[in-house]
Amino acid sequence: MDLAYIPSPSTGVINLGPIPLRGYAFCIIIGVFVAVWLGNKRWIARGGTAGTVADIAVWAVPFGLVGGRLYHVITDYQLYFSEGENWVDAFKIWEGGLGIWGAIALGAVGAWIGCRRRGIPLPAYADAIAPGIALAQAIGRWGNWFNQELYGKPTDLPWGLKISAGANRVEGVYHPTFLYESLWCVGVALLVIWADRRFKLGHGRAFALYVAAYCAGRGWIEYMRVDEAHHILGLRLNVWTAIIVFLLAVTYIVISAKVRPGREEIVEPKKANGSDEKPAEGAESDADGEAVEDAVPSDKVSVVKDEKDEHEAEVEDAAKAEAGAKDKDGAGNGAGAGGR
Repeated sequence: MDLAYIPSPSTGVINLGPIPLRGYAFCIIIGVFVAVWLGNKRWIARGGTAGTVADIAVWAVPFGLVGGRLYHVITDYQLYFSEGENWVDAFKIWEGGLGIWGAIALGAVGAWIGCRRRGIPLPAYADAIAPGIALAQAIGRWGNWFNQELYGKPTDLPWGLKISAGANRVEGVYHPTFLYESLWCVGVALLVIWADRRFKLGHGRAFALYVAAYCAGRGWIEYMRVDEAHHILGLRLNVWTAIIVFLLAVTYIVISAKVRPGREEIVEPKKANGSDEKPAEGAESDADGEAVEDAVPSDKVSVVKDEKDEHEAEVEDAAKAEAGAKDKDGAGNGAGAGGR
């Protein structure tokens, strides 16, 4: 008899009249908000402007959701396209089923589009958002708790997860692999934040560290799970994926550190080009003059200039004539004085 365990919720949906509120969806939404909030703080600290992370997330999040769902449906196609299954269920994302590998891959495409539109380097944005993504995963994993899914092997440990009988479920107490991964992701976020401050990671290396650290944990956690999965050479598909992605991330960190050491000095060109300093008086007056000339049509400007030149010539001629008259008077006076 199990004296201590983690209970599972009796339902993952709360109905407010005709509106169903699903715990899985709430966890995903809260995770996105946390990722954007933390990413915004880190982006500002690196010299970016407030709101940029959210603007790019408008592209990254939808792409990520589509990518995560596609990866899940492709790798678990038998759940939707086998005999007796309903393929329409492949679109029911609220029932669970998002593959992090597809979410990150296609989410990166969306982030690239957003960064390109803002003139921002994608690696710098990825570095800023990396620990936020890890925290979003930590929160999102609790959606699996609401759905009573993605648990591990049976256990008698006091923190075992109580699973009730249901479709494709056998009642019992199992390893709470969702909790293991959630706690691991929190640790990954803290690791990335610490390493970024300590070593000034740049050019995508903070993001690569997040990827490598997550894969290191996902490998052993995935090995504990008992849900249906494809196997290659005796290992679950996601274990192989974690190994390959881990090696790619570590390789990127090593090569990037040699090719592009240090961190980006400018992460958002628009802010770097903009300045709050007032121009000098001379520059300001020149700018005002140019602005006035730009505001007046060119033909009118030429007429005004011609009239100004003629007026100056008349003034100059009058001054010369007056000076000549004075010279004559002076010469006459001088001649009279010599005769006396």
